[in-house]
Amino acid sequence: MVSRSPRDTGQRAGQRRVVATIGDVAAAAGVSRATVSRVMNGRSTVDAAIAERVRDAAAELSYRPSNAARSLALGRTQTVALVVPDLGNPVFQQILRGVMDGAAEDGYRVLVADTVEDDQQEGAIALEARLRCDALVLVSPRIGDAELSALVADVEPVVLVNRESGGAAPSLVVDYEDAALQVVEHLVALGHRRLVYLGGPVRSASDEMRRAGLARARAEHADLEILDLPAGPDIQAGHAAAPAVLATRATAAVAFNDLVAFGLLAGLNEAGVAVPADISVAGFDDIELSRYATPALTTVAVPQAELGRHAWRELHAVIDDDAHPARSARFTPRLEVRGSTGPVPQGPERVHVTDDGGADSALPRRDEILTVPPTVAPTWSLPAGSSDAVVLTCGDGLELARRDPGDRMPRVHARRPYLHPVHTLAGVPLTDVSPVDHRHHYGVGIAVPDVNGTSHWGGRTFIEDVGPTLLKNHGRQTSTGVRVEAAPDLTGPAEEAGAGAGETLVEDVLWSDEHGGPQLREERRITARLLPRLPGTDAAPGWVLDWRSTLHADHGPLEIRSPATNGRPGAGYGGLFWRLPIAESTTVLSAAGTGESRAHGSTSPWVAFVQQHGGRSTTLLLVQPGQVRPWFLRSAEYPGACPALAWDAPLLVPDGGSVSVGLVAVLLDSALTGTAAAALAAHITDGGVPDGGLR
Repeated sequence: MVSRSPRDTGQRAGQRRVVATIGDVAAAAGVSRATVSRVMNGRSTVDAAIAERVRDAAAELSYRPSNAARSLALGRTQTVALVVPDLGNPVFQQILRGVMDGAAEDGYRVLVADTVEDDQQEGAIALEARLRCDALVLVSPRIGDAELSALVADVEPVVLVNRESGGAAPSLVVDYEDAALQVVEHLVALGHRRLVYLGGPVRSASDEMRRAGLARARAEHADLEILDLPAGPDIQAGHAAAPAVLATRATAAVAFNDLVAFGLLAGLNEAGVAVPADISVAGFDDIELSRYATPALTTVAVPQAELGRHAWRELHAVIDDDAHPARSARFTPRLEVRGSTGPVPQGPERVHVTDDGGADSALPRRDEILTVPPTVAPTWSLPAGSSDAVVLTCGDGLELARRDPGDRMPRVHARRPYLHPVHTLAGVPLTDVSPVDHRHHYGVGIAVPDVNGTSHWGGRTFIEDVGPTLLKNHGRQTSTGVRVEAAPDLTGPAEEAGAGAGETLVEDVLWSDEHGGPQLREERRITARLLPRLPGTDAAPGWVLDWRSTLHADHGPLEIRSPATNGRPGAGYGGLFWRLPIAESTTVLSAAGTGESRAHGSTSPWVAFVQQHGGRSTTLLLVQPGQVRPWFLRSAEYPGACPALAWDAPLLVPDGGSVSVGLVAVLLDSALTGTAAAALAAHITDGGVPDGGLR
């Protein structure tokens, strides 16, 4: 039993607790303070029985040694420092976690110093950190070899991560040379022969190792071309490099690390470039978010936390034994193939695809049309306050369409007002916005790839003998006024059938070039109405969206072009474009026959998209109300269509002239046959419905 010191005999309620000192433990154990100190510091020179008595006394008095006093006695702080070039990089964060986990098990704490990629200050920061702790872990130092050798001598004990020291200190190195070779071999196997590398920091040793791997790959593949673009170590660097990457015409990009790859993916996405359909992207390190990117990122996995734990084991051994030999360990990364890499694109984007349907008899038919019976005609509601939403509703709050001003689009998508979503009466959306396949597609709107050299389509511009190229030529369409007018009264058979006349949304739109200069004025009129009721029912079978625009050349003559007029036959897109969502199945009908290749480029007065959505059938019938232009149409690659303003020749509008653009769309919750679609199209611009209903 250990006797208590008088100062530790009891404590009254409310009194401050008295902390036991080394003198209290010495008095209680009957030994000197020096003996207590040796026992607490784990020295083996104290007799075992005496040491046991000291520990018992310390436990009974709840004695805790002073870390500050202990550090002074031992000449140690029980603290090490980790010096990194960028703590925002997840790789360095995981290395830190590994060091901290290992150090904590041995009673050490870890300080962190971030050099923010400043190689001029890196040595000074490391020296200052060393003055505050017992040892250093230098992660990916950026300074030169001579400076590093001098620094290692000044701050030892030290361990290097991602940098070799020439034997002066333990070093842990990831074999990024082999990693780069793995990535390139993967891309070569997919058919890629023109790659671009987005380089890292100028004085990064691991960047040099990656380049060595790329050089080996070039030597092994005589037909392989690897271009070099300076980038940097972070997301912003990758995003900024996207236009330059596209300008190289490379079919695959290898980024310095995953962060740079993320930025590149975002930049390509904004430009409407599909990954990996148009270009493959790969990174290095396999940070935690890589598998959750869209698409998931192909990368080379590095054991980041294990690097940190291994670094601590080496450092702890050096701290405990100054004669510990310097060792170097090399880690071999592992390729993780995910969705961001794919086969080399086969030429430019498709212009023609195979037919996607058979005869009318192959289409599903319904004896009944399932609809929501609206109680009143469609009406437009303008925003009451600061909201920018203009909504088309019908009946008891049934939302049919919503107008978006487009001011939140990325600039590279060519900002413009559009409609989305646009629903059937049963609530099935028949528009899509910024889909993965073409990020610059937005619902229903007027999108033109070339107006006097300015893109109002978004994404890349087709240049003859070059191909799709990202230019800084994206214009903007800005609303200068929106109002609602009563639609003209219907007369004749349509009115007798009970068609519901709606309202007209009138909008004035100013088209500006990439410099903000005015190009043209658009007068836009969008009217909605219900189809006449079918005989014997109180339900409208569908509704009609009637869009008419006039483009006025108030600011000089206009030359409207398309990729087709610029050297890419068949790619005559540009006009009032309707982008549909991808469905379980899509069949195209037209007066020219069934299938995409029959409708594309034809002068059929109408086309129809018959789709299946989760077991529900819909039909979108598009009718040209005036001059019939050739159709630009897709269904296999993606569903969308527009009457082409410049199919095979530029459309010239003289100064003070104008051109009309229009579509009449019918949205149905049923699958039409070609015969029924033709009959409905023949009557729809007059508001009628074919005799005998819709079949």
